[in-house]
Amino acid sequence: MKNCEYQQIDLLALPTATPTPAPLHGGDTVQRREPRKARRKWEVFPGKNRFYCGGRIIVARQSGVLPLTLGLILITSGLFFTFDCPFLVKHLTCCIPVIGGVLFVFVIITLLQTSFTDPGILPRATQDEAADIEKQIDSNGSTSYRPPPRTKEVLINQQVVKLKYCFTCKMFRPPRTSHCSLCDNCVERFDHHCPWVGNCVGKRNYRFFYTFIVSLSFLTAFIFGCVTTHLALRAQGGKGLVFALQESPGRYLFLLVICFFSVWSILGLSGFHTYLVASNLTTNEDIKGSWSGKGGEGVTNPYSHRNIIINCCSVLCAPMPPSLIDRRGFLPEDESAQTGCAEIELPTLATKSEMNVVGRSSCLHGLLGTRKQPKIQRQNKVDNNGNFEE
Repeated sequence: MKNCEYQQIDLLALPTATPTPAPLHGGDTVQRREPRKARRKWEVFPGKNRFYCGGRIIVARQSGVLPLTLGLILITSGLFFTFDCPFLVKHLTCCIPVIGGVLFVFVIITLLQTSFTDPGILPRATQDEAADIEKQIDSNGSTSYRPPPRTKEVLINQQVVKLKYCFTCKMFRPPRTSHCSLCDNCVERFDHHCPWVGNCVGKRNYRFFYTFIVSLSFLTAFIFGCVTTHLALRAQGGKGLVFALQESPGRYLFLLVICFFSVWSILGLSGFHTYLVASNLTTNEDIKGSWSGKGGEGVTNPYSHRNIIINCCSVLCAPMPPSLIDRRGFLPEDESAQTGCAEIELPTLATKSEMNVVGRSSCLHGLLGTRKQPKIQRQNKVDNNGNFEE
Protein backbone atom coordinates (compact mmCIF):
# COMPACT_ATOMS: atom_id res chain seq x y z
CA MET A 1 0.00 0.00 0.00
CA LYS A 2 1.37 3.33 -1.00
CA ASN A 3 2.06 6.04 1.51
CA CYS A 4 -0.57 8.83 1.60
CA GLU A 5 0.29 12.33 2.67
CA TYR A 6 -2.13 14.88 4.07
CA GLN A 7 -1.42 18.29 2.60
CA GLN A 8 -2.06 21.66 4.20
CA ILE A 9 -5.42 23.24 3.28
CA ASP A 10 -5.25 26.96 2.73
CA LEU A 11 -8.67 28.51 3.37
CA LEU A 12 -7.70 31.69 1.56
CA ALA A 13 -7.21 29.75 -1.63
CA LEU A 14 -10.74 28.34 -1.61
CA PRO A 15 -13.10 29.96 -4.12
CA THR A 16 -15.87 31.90 -2.43
CA ALA A 17 -19.30 31.92 -3.99
CA THR A 18 -20.87 35.27 -4.44
CA PRO A 19 -24.60 35.54 -3.84
CA THR A 20 -26.70 35.99 -6.91
CA PRO A 21 -28.92 39.06 -6.63
CA ALA A 22 -32.62 38.50 -7.02
CA PRO A 23 -33.92 39.46 -10.45
CA LEU A 24 -35.51 42.86 -10.67
CA HIS A 25 -38.99 43.29 -12.01
CA GLY A 26 -39.30 45.28 -15.16
CA GLY A 27 -35.85 44.66 -16.66
CA ASP A 28 -32.72 46.44 -15.47
CA THR A 29 -34.58 49.42 -14.01
CA VAL A 30 -35.41 49.53 -10.31
CA GLN A 31 -39.12 49.82 -9.68
CA ARG A 32 -39.88 52.43 -7.06
CA ARG A 33 -42.71 51.87 -4.64
CA GLU A 34 -45.47 54.40 -4.89
CA PRO A 35 -46.05 56.43 -1.71
CA ARG A 36 -48.93 55.04 0.35
CA LYS A 37 -51.93 57.32 0.65
CA ALA A 38 -52.40 58.82 4.11
CA ARG A 39 -55.34 57.38 6.01
CA ARG A 40 -57.93 59.41 7.89
CA LYS A 41 -59.00 58.74 11.45
CA TRP A 42 -62.57 57.81 10.59
CA GLU A 43 -61.27 54.80 8.63
CA VAL A 44 -59.90 53.20 11.83
CA PHE A 45 -62.48 54.59 14.28
CA PRO A 46 -62.93 52.04 17.13
CA GLY A 47 -66.59 52.76 17.86
CA LYS A 48 -69.64 51.10 16.31
CA ASN A 49 -70.45 53.88 13.87
CA ARG A 50 -70.75 54.29 10.13
CA PHE A 51 -69.23 57.16 8.19
CA TYR A 52 -70.26 58.58 4.83
CA CYS A 53 -69.05 61.36 2.53
CA GLY A 54 -65.45 61.06 3.62
CA GLY A 55 -66.24 61.09 7.34
CA ARG A 56 -68.49 64.16 7.23
CA ILE A 57 -71.61 62.15 8.16
CA ILE A 58 -71.68 59.87 11.21
CA VAL A 59 -74.53 57.55 12.20
CA ALA A 60 -74.89 54.58 14.50
CA ARG A 61 -74.32 51.13 13.06
CA GLN A 62 -77.82 50.09 14.14
CA SER A 63 -79.76 52.81 12.34
CA GLY A 64 -82.43 50.68 10.67
CA VAL A 65 -85.34 52.61 12.25
CA LEU A 66 -84.25 55.94 10.74
CA PRO A 67 -85.64 55.10 7.25
CA LEU A 68 -88.95 54.19 8.91
CA THR A 69 -89.06 57.60 10.60
CA LEU A 70 -88.34 59.36 7.31
CA GLY A 71 -90.88 57.20 5.48
CA LEU A 72 -93.70 57.97 7.91
CA ILE A 73 -93.03 61.71 7.75
CA LEU A 74 -92.77 61.75 3.94
CA ILE A 75 -95.86 59.58 3.32
CA THR A 76 -98.09 61.45 5.79
CA SER A 77 -97.02 64.87 4.52
CA GLY A 78 -97.25 63.77 0.89
CA LEU A 79 -100.86 62.60 1.28
CA PHE A 80 -101.75 65.81 3.07
CA PHE A 81 -100.25 68.12 0.42
CA THR A 82 -101.70 66.07 -2.44
CA PHE A 83 -105.34 65.58 -1.37
CA ASP A 84 -106.20 67.91 1.52
CA CYS A 85 -104.36 71.12 0.69
CA PRO A 86 -106.12 71.81 -2.68
CA PHE A 87 -109.57 71.52 -1.08
CA LEU A 88 -108.61 73.68 1.92
CA VAL A 89 -107.01 76.33 -0.30
CA LYS A 90 -110.22 76.51 -2.35
CA HIS A 91 -112.57 76.74 0.61
CA LEU A 92 -110.47 78.38 3.35
CA THR A 93 -107.12 80.11 2.73
CA CYS A 94 -103.90 79.71 0.75
CA CYS A 95 -101.77 80.00 3.91
CA ILE A 96 -102.37 76.36 4.84
CA PRO A 97 -99.81 74.81 2.41
CA VAL A 98 -97.32 77.55 3.29
CA ILE A 99 -97.51 76.79 7.01
CA GLY A 100 -97.39 73.06 6.39
CA GLY A 101 -94.41 73.42 4.04
CA VAL A 102 -92.43 75.47 6.54
CA LEU A 103 -93.06 72.95 9.31
CA PHE A 104 -92.23 70.03 7.02
CA VAL A 105 -88.89 71.52 5.91
CA PHE A 106 -87.98 72.39 9.50
CA VAL A 107 -88.75 68.82 10.65
CA ILE A 108 -86.63 67.22 7.91
CA ILE A 109 -83.66 69.55 8.49
CA THR A 110 -83.59 69.04 12.25
CA LEU A 111 -84.01 65.27 11.87
CA LEU A 112 -81.02 65.04 9.52
CA GLN A 113 -78.96 67.27 11.78
CA THR A 114 -79.74 65.07 14.78
CA SER A 115 -78.94 61.88 12.90
CA PHE A 116 -75.75 62.98 11.10
CA THR A 117 -74.07 65.10 13.79
CA ASP A 118 -71.42 63.94 16.21
CA PRO A 119 -73.32 63.76 19.54
CA GLY A 120 -70.19 64.58 21.56
CA ILE A 121 -68.08 61.43 21.36
CA LEU A 122 -64.94 61.51 23.49
CA PRO A 123 -61.76 60.03 21.97
CA ARG A 124 -60.35 56.99 23.69
CA ALA A 125 -57.16 57.26 25.70
CA THR A 126 -53.90 56.47 23.98
CA GLN A 127 -51.56 53.78 25.31
CA ASP A 128 -49.42 56.33 27.14
CA GLU A 129 -52.45 58.06 28.67
CA ALA A 130 -53.97 54.74 29.75
CA ALA A 131 -50.66 53.65 31.33
CA ASP A 132 -50.41 56.95 33.19
CA ILE A 133 -53.97 56.58 34.53
CA GLU A 134 -53.23 53.02 35.65
CA LYS A 135 -50.16 54.27 37.53
CA GLN A 136 -52.26 56.91 39.28
CA ILE A 137 -54.84 54.30 40.26
CA ASP A 138 -52.19 51.90 41.58
CA SER A 139 -50.43 54.62 43.55
CA ASN A 140 -53.69 55.73 45.18
CA GLY A 141 -54.84 52.19 45.95
CA SER A 142 -54.34 50.33 49.23
CA THR A 143 -51.79 47.60 49.82
CA SER A 144 -54.42 44.98 50.64
CA TYR A 145 -55.61 42.23 48.34
CA ARG A 146 -58.54 44.32 47.15
CA PRO A 147 -58.11 46.14 43.80
CA PRO A 148 -57.85 49.93 43.94
CA PRO A 149 -61.11 51.88 43.48
CA ARG A 150 -62.08 52.96 39.98
CA THR A 151 -63.85 56.18 40.93
CA LYS A 152 -62.91 59.76 41.58
CA GLU A 153 -64.73 62.49 43.43
CA VAL A 154 -64.83 66.09 42.23
CA LEU A 155 -66.61 69.12 43.67
CA ILE A 156 -69.03 70.99 41.37
CA ASN A 157 -70.95 73.92 42.85
CA GLN A 158 -70.46 72.56 46.39
CA GLN A 159 -71.80 69.19 45.31
CA VAL A 160 -69.71 65.99 45.28
CA VAL A 161 -69.84 64.23 41.89
CA LYS A 162 -68.33 60.80 41.31
CA LEU A 163 -66.39 60.09 38.13
CA LYS A 164 -66.45 56.48 36.99
CA TYR A 165 -63.68 54.72 35.12
CA CYS A 166 -64.51 53.42 31.64
CA PHE A 167 -62.76 50.11 30.97
CA THR A 168 -63.41 50.39 27.22
CA CYS A 169 -62.13 53.94 26.67
CA LYS A 170 -59.44 53.59 29.41
CA MET A 171 -60.22 56.89 31.12
CA PHE A 172 -62.28 58.51 33.85
CA ARG A 173 -65.53 59.79 32.37
CA PRO A 174 -66.06 63.55 32.70
CA PRO A 175 -69.17 64.74 34.55
CA ARG A 176 -72.49 63.84 32.86
CA THR A 177 -70.70 61.48 30.47
CA SER A 178 -71.87 57.91 29.92
CA HIS A 179 -70.79 55.02 27.70
CA CYS A 180 -73.37 54.00 25.09
CA SER A 181 -73.44 50.23 24.70
CA LEU A 182 -74.96 50.40 21.21
CA CYS A 183 -72.43 52.84 19.75
CA ASP A 184 -69.56 51.71 22.03
CA ASN A 185 -68.52 55.32 22.72
CA CYS A 186 -68.36 57.65 25.70
CA VAL A 187 -70.70 60.54 24.91
CA GLU A 188 -70.42 63.89 26.67
CA ARG A 189 -73.64 65.01 28.41
CA PHE A 190 -75.25 61.75 27.35
CA ASP A 191 -79.05 61.97 27.20
CA HIS A 192 -80.11 58.69 25.57
CA HIS A 193 -79.71 56.59 22.44
CA CYS A 194 -82.66 57.23 20.14
CA PRO A 195 -83.29 54.50 17.54
CA TRP A 196 -85.83 56.72 15.72
CA VAL A 197 -83.06 59.12 14.69
CA GLY A 198 -80.37 56.44 14.46
CA ASN A 199 -77.86 58.18 16.73
CA CYS A 200 -77.02 59.02 20.31
CA VAL A 201 -78.36 62.27 21.73
CA GLY A 202 -75.69 64.20 23.58
CA LYS A 203 -74.08 67.55 24.08
CA ARG A 204 -73.60 68.48 20.41
CA ASN A 205 -76.95 67.40 18.90
CA TYR A 206 -79.44 67.72 21.79
CA ARG A 207 -80.63 71.12 20.57
CA PHE A 208 -81.39 69.62 17.14
CA PHE A 209 -83.24 66.72 18.75
CA TYR A 210 -85.35 69.04 20.89
CA THR A 211 -86.30 71.28 17.97
CA PHE A 212 -87.07 68.16 15.91
CA ILE A 213 -89.60 66.71 18.35
CA VAL A 214 -91.19 70.12 19.01
CA SER A 215 -91.56 70.93 15.31
CA LEU A 216 -92.80 67.39 14.60
CA SER A 217 -95.47 67.75 17.28
CA PHE A 218 -96.63 71.00 15.65
CA LEU A 219 -96.65 69.38 12.19
CA THR A 220 -98.67 66.33 13.26
CA ALA A 221 -101.13 68.50 15.18
CA PHE A 222 -101.48 70.80 12.16
CA ILE A 223 -102.09 67.89 9.74
CA PHE A 224 -104.57 66.27 12.14
CA GLY A 225 -106.51 69.53 12.47
CA CYS A 226 -106.56 70.12 8.70
CA VAL A 227 -107.78 66.58 7.93
CA THR A 228 -110.62 66.82 10.45
CA THR A 229 -111.54 70.25 9.04
CA HIS A 230 -111.60 68.76 5.54
CA LEU A 231 -113.98 66.03 6.66
CA ALA A 232 -116.20 68.53 8.51
CA LEU A 233 -116.51 70.76 5.44
CA ARG A 234 -117.44 67.81 3.23
CA ALA A 235 -120.05 66.67 5.76
CA GLN A 236 -121.75 70.09 5.84
CA GLY A 237 -123.68 69.47 2.62
CA GLY A 238 -126.18 67.27 4.45
CA LYS A 239 -124.57 64.02 3.35
CA GLY A 240 -123.01 63.34 6.74
CA LEU A 241 -119.60 62.26 7.95
CA VAL A 242 -120.03 58.66 6.79
CA PHE A 243 -120.47 59.73 3.17
CA ALA A 244 -117.38 61.94 3.40
CA LEU A 245 -115.32 59.03 4.70
CA GLN A 246 -116.59 56.74 1.93
CA GLU A 247 -115.01 58.92 -0.75
CA SER A 248 -111.50 57.86 0.30
CA PRO A 249 -111.69 55.67 3.40
CA GLY A 250 -108.11 54.35 3.31
CA ARG A 251 -106.48 57.74 3.08
CA TYR A 252 -108.58 59.37 5.77
CA LEU A 253 -108.23 56.47 8.18
CA PHE A 254 -104.46 56.34 7.64
CA LEU A 255 -103.99 60.06 8.26
CA LEU A 256 -106.34 60.18 11.23
CA VAL A 257 -104.87 57.14 12.97
CA ILE A 258 -101.23 58.11 12.35
CA CYS A 259 -101.72 61.72 13.35
CA PHE A 260 -103.91 60.90 16.37
CA PHE A 261 -101.41 58.56 17.97
CA SER A 262 -98.43 60.66 16.87
CA VAL A 263 -99.87 63.82 18.37
CA TRP A 264 -100.27 62.34 21.84
CA SER A 265 -96.97 60.48 21.91
CA ILE A 266 -94.89 63.28 20.40
CA LEU A 267 -96.62 65.97 22.44
CA GLY A 268 -95.91 63.99 25.60
CA LEU A 269 -92.27 63.53 24.59
CA SER A 270 -91.93 67.24 23.83
CA GLY A 271 -93.42 68.16 27.19
CA PHE A 272 -91.04 65.81 29.01
CA HIS A 273 -87.96 67.23 27.30
CA THR A 274 -89.21 70.76 27.89
CA TYR A 275 -89.20 69.95 31.61
CA LEU A 276 -85.66 68.56 31.28
CA VAL A 277 -84.43 71.67 29.46
CA ALA A 278 -86.01 73.97 32.03
CA SER A 279 -84.36 71.99 34.84
CA ASN A 280 -81.03 71.46 33.02
CA LEU A 281 -81.32 67.68 33.37
CA THR A 282 -80.77 64.77 31.03
CA THR A 283 -82.92 61.73 30.45
CA ASN A 284 -80.19 59.52 31.86
CA GLU A 285 -80.01 61.57 35.08
CA ASP A 286 -83.79 61.70 35.42
CA ILE A 287 -84.22 57.93 35.02
CA LYS A 288 -81.43 57.12 37.47
CA GLY A 289 -82.65 59.76 39.92
CA SER A 290 -79.17 61.23 40.28
CA TRP A 291 -80.35 64.55 41.77
CA SER A 292 -83.81 63.65 43.05
CA GLY A 293 -82.69 62.66 46.54
CA LYS A 294 -84.34 59.23 46.40
CA GLY A 295 -81.67 57.79 48.65
CA GLY A 296 -82.58 60.14 51.48
CA GLU A 297 -79.61 62.41 50.91
CA GLY A 298 -80.04 66.13 50.49
CA VAL A 299 -78.63 66.40 46.98
CA THR A 300 -79.40 69.06 44.41
CA ASN A 301 -78.63 69.41 40.74
CA PRO A 302 -75.21 71.12 40.58
CA TYR A 303 -75.67 72.05 36.90
CA SER A 304 -78.91 73.99 37.32
CA HIS A 305 -78.72 77.81 37.30
CA ARG A 306 -81.89 78.08 39.44
CA ASN A 307 -83.52 80.03 36.61
CA ILE A 308 -85.68 78.55 33.84
CA ILE A 309 -84.65 81.08 31.19
CA ILE A 310 -80.94 80.70 31.93
CA ASN A 311 -81.25 76.92 31.90
CA CYS A 312 -83.00 76.98 28.51
CA CYS A 313 -80.43 79.35 27.07
CA SER A 314 -77.50 77.31 28.37
CA VAL A 315 -78.88 74.10 26.85
CA LEU A 316 -80.30 75.36 23.54
CA CYS A 317 -78.49 78.61 22.77
CA ALA A 318 -74.94 77.98 24.00
CA PRO A 319 -72.16 77.98 21.36
CA MET A 320 -71.74 74.70 19.54
CA PRO A 321 -68.73 72.86 21.04
CA PRO A 322 -66.24 71.47 18.51
CA SER A 323 -66.03 67.78 17.73
CA LEU A 324 -63.26 66.08 19.70
CA ILE A 325 -62.74 62.95 17.60
CA ASP A 326 -61.35 64.82 14.53
CA ARG A 327 -62.72 62.13 12.24
CA ARG A 328 -61.39 63.79 9.05
CA GLY A 329 -57.88 64.27 10.42
CA PHE A 330 -54.95 62.25 9.12
CA LEU A 331 -53.30 59.48 11.12
CA PRO A 332 -49.64 59.86 12.14
CA GLU A 333 -47.16 58.01 9.98
CA ASP A 334 -46.33 55.37 12.60
CA GLU A 335 -49.99 54.56 13.30
CA SER A 336 -50.80 54.57 9.60
CA ALA A 337 -47.98 52.09 9.00
CA GLN A 338 -49.28 49.79 11.75
CA THR A 339 -52.86 49.85 10.51
CA GLY A 340 -51.82 49.44 6.89
CA CYS A 341 -49.32 46.62 7.41
CA ALA A 342 -51.49 44.29 5.39
CA GLU A 343 -51.01 46.50 2.35
CA ILE A 344 -47.18 46.36 2.43
CA GLU A 345 -45.69 44.32 -0.43
CA LEU A 346 -43.20 41.72 0.77
CA PRO A 347 -39.86 41.46 -1.09
CA THR A 348 -39.16 38.48 -3.34
CA LEU A 349 -37.38 35.68 -1.47
CA ALA A 350 -34.32 34.03 -2.94
CA THR A 351 -34.34 30.39 -3.95
CA LYS A 352 -33.14 27.64 -1.63
CA SER A 353 -29.87 27.08 -3.51
CA GLU A 354 -29.04 30.78 -3.40
CA MET A 355 -29.70 30.88 0.33
CA ASN A 356 -27.36 27.91 0.87
CA VAL A 357 -24.57 29.55 -1.15
CA VAL A 358 -24.92 32.77 0.75
CA GLY A 359 -24.96 30.93 4.08
CA ARG A 360 -21.80 28.94 3.32
CA SER A 361 -19.88 31.95 2.06
CA SER A 362 -20.85 33.96 5.14
CA CYS A 363 -19.64 31.14 7.39
CA LEU A 364 -16.28 31.00 5.58
CA HIS A 365 -15.85 34.76 5.90
CA GLY A 366 -16.66 34.46 9.57
CA LEU A 367 -13.97 31.85 10.07
CA LEU A 368 -11.43 33.91 8.20
CA GLY A 369 -12.25 36.96 10.25
CA THR A 370 -11.75 35.20 13.57
CA ARG A 371 -8.51 33.37 12.62
CA LYS A 372 -5.55 35.45 11.65
CA GLN A 373 -3.55 32.56 10.15
CA PRO A 374 -4.72 29.31 8.62
CA LYS A 375 -4.32 26.23 10.75
CA ILE A 376 -1.34 24.10 9.70
CA GLN A 377 -1.93 20.40 9.76
CA ARG A 378 0.86 17.89 10.38
CA GLN A 379 2.09 15.76 7.50
CA ASN A 380 1.62 12.19 8.60
CA LYS A 381 2.64 9.09 6.72
CA VAL A 382 0.93 5.74 6.68
CA ASP A 383 3.05 2.59 6.76
CA ASN A 384 2.31 -0.69 5.13
CA ASN A 385 0.35 -1.91 8.16
CA GLY A 386 -2.01 1.08 8.02
CA ASN A 387 -0.52 2.88 11.04
CA PHE A 388 0.33 6.55 11.15
CA GLU A 389 3.92 7.62 11.46
CA GLU A 390 5.17 10.93 12.86
